[in-house]
Amino acid sequence: MKRFIARNAPGYIFLLPWLVGFFLLALGPILASLYLSFTRYDMVSAPRWIGFGNYEYMFTRDRRFWKALEVTFHYVVLAVPARLAMALAVAMLLDKGLRSIGLYRAIFYLPSLLGASIAIAILWRQLFDAHGVVNQALAYIGIRGPEWLTNPETSIYALVALAMWQFGSPMLIFLAGLRGIPRDLYEAAEIDGTPRWRQFTRITLPLLAPVIFFNLVLQTIEAFKTFSSAFIISNGTGAPADSMLFYTVYLFNEAFKFFRMGYASALAWVLLIIIAIFTATAFLTSKYWVHYENERD
Repeated sequence: MKRFIARNAPGYIFLLPWLVGFFLLALGPILASLYLSFTRYDMVSAPRWIGFGNYEYMFTRDRRFWKALEVTFHYVVLAVPARLAMALAVAMLLDKGLRSIGLYRAIFYLPSLLGASIAIAILWRQLFDAHGVVNQALAYIGIRGPEWLTNPETSIYALVALAMWQFGSPMLIFLAGLRGIPRDLYEAAEIDGTPRWRQFTRITLPLLAPVIFFNLVLQTIEAFKTFSSAFIISNGTGAPADSMLFYTVYLFNEAFKFFRMGYASALAWVLLIIIAIFTATAFLTSKYWVHYENERD
């Protein structure tokens, strides 16, 4: 035991700030929210224990809960693959040995630093307005653009476009993974006359599978937690017709607009369970398509 502690001491020392912050600042609120999820609490009067009443109402009588789930799942299914595809495409372009590669990486990463800000969300709402820049560009080539943000059938795509624009973080991870693939594999494939698309499917994707898996898990979690952009663009209501009623927006309104803090705590725990299920499923299925270099048959 002493040898194990001595061997892993540097790792625990680096983890110490996170552990201290978790146990002193995060664990208490987490346990408090779990208790409040079984109460009726309005932040004015004392919490009143109602058992599973919040959860029973959520799953049997709350239609907006199911609508928020539908919108969020729709967004995750569209935004995560689109962002990862965009990130991988740009990473492959930057992996071609361009000059000033550091400058390009910084430029492409910049939207990820700005994308969740209030200012960018407001700007995005102006871009996708009925008379915004996007529709003006479409009109220039003879296409009549839709009313993106007032049409329930198209409003979600404005947020998906914003998610694609924030590809910087997964792009850098993809670029690091691409740099780790041996060049001699591509050289051998070119000598054999292997087409580029087959090199991509037979060399790049299999060897990049661990990085794809890592990005997939992180981006799925982030997509479920999307809040700022959806709240600002929909004016905090999920309009039009609840087509932008993200789960986090609904949770926020229940907590700080209607002061149903007990119910909001229950919503938060359901979201945690949903994310945990998706993460666990990703890890369980990864053994069928993710292979690491140190694995042996």
